[in-house]
Amino acid sequence: MKSAIFYSLQLNSYLQMSVLCVRVVPTAGESTRQWLAEADLLDREYQITDDGEYLYIPVTNPALVDDSYTLVEHAAPKRETPTRPKDVLSYEPTYERLGDIAILDTEDTSRAEEIADAIMTSDLQISTVINRASKIKGAQRVRDWDVIRGADTETTHSEYGYTYTLDIAKVYFSPRLATERHRVVTQIDEDENVIDMFAGVGPFAIPAADRGNSAVACDINPTAISYLDANAEENHVTNSISSLCDDVRKIQNAYAGWADRLIMNLPHTADEFLDAAVTMAAEECIIHYYDIQSDTDRYTPAIRAVRDAATPLYDVQIDTRRTVRSYAPHESNVVIDAHLR
Repeated sequence: MKSAIFYSLQLNSYLQMSVLCVRVVPTAGESTRQWLAEADLLDREYQITDDGEYLYIPVTNPALVDDSYTLVEHAAPKRETPTRPKDVLSYEPTYERLGDIAILDTEDTSRAEEIADAIMTSDLQISTVINRASKIKGAQRVRDWDVIRGADTETTHSEYGYTYTLDIAKVYFSPRLATERHRVVTQIDEDENVIDMFAGVGPFAIPAADRGNSAVACDINPTAISYLDANAEENHVTNSISSLCDDVRKIQNAYAGWADRLIMNLPHTADEFLDAAVTMAAEECIIHYYDIQSDTDRYTPAIRAVRDAATPLYDVQIDTRRTVRSYAPHESNVVIDAHLR
């Protein structure tokens, strides 16, 4: 029955064509649109229309549409330009993109609902919209989320040629740090041994393993390590990376004097691990040390902490002081690159 209508599309006008659409009642419109988008069957060249009784959602390949849906021909106007959330709202909403998840950060629940609806209506390839419901908490660095639209908090994120699959509700990951991760990774030479002391799902460690001699990725969160192992395989670096699910202080003696580069991305509490970092440092080592500090004195506490831990075993030179991003009112996420010799 389907084959008789698949290729019978005819031009009605310059702006409207009779195209194959899934016809659904309005209450099933969003769930149907999401399914079609996730299956890569949503035809974004044409607009979704309604006749007061049904919604008509254009599709690209009717042969792949599930038989439970009703396929009909319907006149649909062409999209002149892609629809953005701003086009729906008449203002530019603030959100982050993580794979096919949109991340909001607002305490206004009605505004969150409004933005979520606009994102899902737009041409963005988004299947889930979530809103931050707590600060990062606990040793495993996770936070609570309110799922506003969609359901799946697992996604695959692409960044500078690497892909990372993760569940944002179970592991720590910040898409905002992509530029900073790339900055660090591009410094790594092919003969370097690198330890990522708080590795998460691998966004520092995996490209480090790809560029360097060998990388060790340590994290206390077993779910993060499970994702890291899968991501290492997906990115073809399993032969040059070792993953450890443990407190990095417990494995420091096994890697004493081994690391040419140490990544310490654990703001607020990284100072508690500096003695372990010094133990694992080779005779010459770069430490990327991340901190959260007041804007009145962003770098002095981090510099002092590294010098206190490394002296007198090492001379310490600070190669870089950098503000990564704003963290909170009057506070910044900063990094220092400390060169130990």
